[in-house]
Amino acid sequence: MSHANALFTLNGSGEPVPASPDDIIAAAREHLSRRLRRGTSLSSPQAVRDFLAVKLGAREFESFCCLFLDNRHRLIEFVELFRGTIDSAAVYPREVVKEALKRNAAALVLAHQHPSGVAEVSAADQLITRKLISALETVGIRVLDHLIVAGGDVVSFAEGGLL
Repeated sequence: MSHANALFTLNGSGEPVPASPDDIIAAAREHLSRRLRRGTSLSSPQAVRDFLAVKLGAREFESFCCLFLDNRHRLIEFVELFRGTIDSAAVYPREVVKEALKRNAAALVLAHQHPSGVAEVSAADQLITRKLISALETVGIRVLDHLIVAGGDVVSFAEGGLL
């Protein structure tokens, strides 16, 4: 389905009929994935927020992801590193460092979602962020932000003065 025709599908006789909500969401995901692909400059925080809200917002389990960036803050790759349960995901700084080095990343944006729908930074979120910043600093990789997604809401550590 083309994103231009995302609001309509064709029935058996070739006539347009309104698309289902699932078709519209799939088209939105496709569109946002194209907007945020390898080599894309992350100069628009809103594009990153929109991408993460669509990519992670509806998941029923917590997952911890990274947007690996080059030295000009262009996307190398978006990767889900850890998958958890409905209220937590184990995050291992050593593995994040390994994955960043494997991709020759100069910087990264951390992201995870709260399946509860509550977009609040917890003490555990702050602790793992400090551990990751410390681990990544030792190899010269900067953490630009940590975003928490809860449904359509996205909270930024950088904007909240937590980095």
